[in-house]
Amino acid sequence: MSELAREWFEGGSMFEWVPQEAMRRTERLNIFHAEFGDPDAPVVLLVHGFPTSSVDWHQVVKTLSENHRVCLLDFPGFGLSDKPKDESYTLTRDAELLDHYLREVVGAERGAVVAHDRGDSVSLALLRRCESGVSSFEITNLLLSNANIFLPMSNLTSFQRMILDPSSAPAVLEAITPEALATGMGMTTYTPIRGLDDPSIRAMADMFAANDGTKVLHDTIQYLVERSENETMWLDALAQSSVPTTLVWGIYDTVSPMRVANYVWQTYLSRKPGDNSFWILPRANHYLQEDQPEQFAAVVDAALAGRIDVAPGPMSDEPGAALFVDRSREGLPSAKDALAGL
Repeated sequence: MSELAREWFEGGSMFEWVPQEAMRRTERLNIFHAEFGDPDAPVVLLVHGFPTSSVDWHQVVKTLSENHRVCLLDFPGFGLSDKPKDESYTLTRDAELLDHYLREVVGAERGAVVAHDRGDSVSLALLRRCESGVSSFEITNLLLSNANIFLPMSNLTSFQRMILDPSSAPAVLEAITPEALATGMGMTTYTPIRGLDDPSIRAMADMFAANDGTKVLHDTIQYLVERSENETMWLDALAQSSVPTTLVWGIYDTVSPMRVANYVWQTYLSRKPGDNSFWILPRANHYLQEDQPEQFAAVVDAALAGRIDVAPGPMSDEPGAALFVDRSREGLPSAKDALAGL
């Protein structure tokens, strides 16, 4: 295990969880989790994506924990948590897990949720769970980052399609190694590209290797099917929610391209209730929290502090600064009104 992976493991612990939504064979699961910062500070939950783990957040934890209690976990099938084979791994069950973790393990009744990739979908399911009264947890802010949250505009890779398909998945998963998977992701989802000599990519390979994780990729990627079945419902619920929502996107992403973010913003967020904003990280790829960690953390801090009272443009004069694109409004002025006062 690499130094980063070992430090991450030693910085967390495990709890046992019995999901209410039954799995196929497994009754209870061991879940890896970690908390950083002042236990009395406002809670910020960081939610990882597919096929990676909570270590994705290692570059932003220190900054975010200066003013917040940062909490995170590895979902079943990912990272250092249990990965039983031939099991069902669902977004709705993972939303149940986040609810349990926040209220029963962390001991929180309210907090912000910052999500990435598959974690966006879990967080949308959690939002619906909270706002429908199933959970008493209050989401104070929601931040969504690079994810295929509108599948018709996604750009799934051939690898994703092969491991999703039950006819092709067994041969692919038999051949793939943790190192090869991490190397491939380092070449395609980071800007600039990274290899196994990079600590983040090496730690990613270690997390894939833990509990033989590459063998469950066919099971865990089935979330895309569940996503397709619930996509419109979750986005419609988000559009009606008054929870302040921030959309932040790495511009170099080809799997979850900018057209996904643009469509979701214009269709669901631009006129949504609450104080909502849209940001771009101009030097980041899919793993924007790794490519531009300082800028990502700055957007999170600004969103949670309610400090987004600026005109569209860069956050600072620093090269590569986060770009503020838009904020939500009840409606657009007419062209004539836009010129009023000239």
